[in-house]
Amino acid sequence: MAIKAAIFDLDGVIVNTVPLHFNAWQKMFNQYGHDFTMADYLGKVDGRPRLEGAAAILTELSPEEIKKAGEIKQGYYQKLLDSETIEIFESSVKIIQQLKNHGLKLAAASSSKNAVRILKKIKLYDMFDVNVSGADFEKGKPDPEIFLTAASRLGADPKESVVFEDAKSGVDAAANGGFYCIGINRHNNAEALSRANRIVNDLSEVALEEILNLDR
Repeated sequence: MAIKAAIFDLDGVIVNTVPLHFNAWQKMFNQYGHDFTMADYLGKVDGRPRLEGAAAILTELSPEEIKKAGEIKQGYYQKLLDSETIEIFESSVKIIQQLKNHGLKLAAASSSKNAVRILKKIKLYDMFDVNVSGADFEKGKPDPEIFLTAASRLGADPKESVVFEDAKSGVDAAANGGFYCIGINRHNNAEALSRANRIVNDLSEVALEEILNLDR
């Protein structure tokens, strides 16, 4: 079954918002008296919906308090989005453009409710046929709902879709949904991405022909 659709995570795949997210999370968690490291971010927060990320660290809080903490983090993050330049991974933009030119259906799929805002800011929103963000699904990664929703909206079967991810939870979600997954090892932790079908350090390592010729 030939690949007909490509689904791209946003943070860490198309843009490098990790420094902004980490900064916002750290400020919020420090406010609640918790130290927060990059290892905590990668292992407990990265790729997950905001409230799940907050609950993974703030285990002592009630659901109502978790919601408030999530709103505080969101406030910090939005200020950073407004004030900081967002780094774009040009190799990812190149493969997106190539896939679109070859007629593949494209989706951006992010747990972040800021996804549309970011895509519009970097002028890539119109590149995608479908955008799935945190408001469009209920179960966070590693549940595959986010990618299954994207594939459904594209009219594509998971077996004819490829997912591009950089987070363990996202790679696991793609694997759980039956997708071919290319894991991007941005954080020198390939073991965490072990369920990906292929692991690269950057999408410059992936040729267009390789994707077009995938046979599931």
